[in-house]
Amino acid sequence: MLKSKTPKDSYTISTEIVLPNDTNVLGNLMGGRLLHWMDITSAIAAHRHSGRVVVTASVNHVSFERAIKLGDYVTIEAKVSRAFNTSMEVFIDVFVEESSTGKKVKSNDATYVFVAVDQLGRPIEIPQLTPETEEEKERYDTALKRKQLSLLLSGKLKPNEAPELRDLFLEKKA
Repeated sequence: MLKSKTPKDSYTISTEIVLPNDTNVLGNLMGGRLLHWMDITSAIAAHRHSGRVVVTASVNHVSFERAIKLGDYVTIEAKVSRAFNTSMEVFIDVFVEESSTGKKVKSNDATYVFVAVDQLGRPIEIPQLTPETEEEKERYDTALKRKQLSLLLSGKLKPNEAPELRDLFLEKKA
């Protein structure tokens, strides 16, 4: 049995500046570039939790709340929100700092799922996660629902096999 870890053990932060080659014709950061930056930062967080090579299994949610402009500073914070047997969900918060004003606001969030693998690329057991703060506990609790919904949408799980989602899909009997 591996020793449990906390989300702060995996905490990873990165900062980028939006340069001209990162933008579209409107001068906004291209979504694909942001996804790339989030993938790298969250992969480091997943590696810190598992201590293993990790591969991106899915990008389950990405919100684009506001445009990120040329010259803005983008800070990406990631940490594991829940660990399963071989996979882990990483929750990502993205903040933008306007270079001209120094004003910092949250602009995006996302959840990525990674699988830890051995030297042959086979999934391998990872440590469990013990959330500490209220936000970490909330993200931990809702991670199972997000996993079940993802499996349900991909056809790998039937509604009656997702107890945490059952009320969303099955009629209640009076």
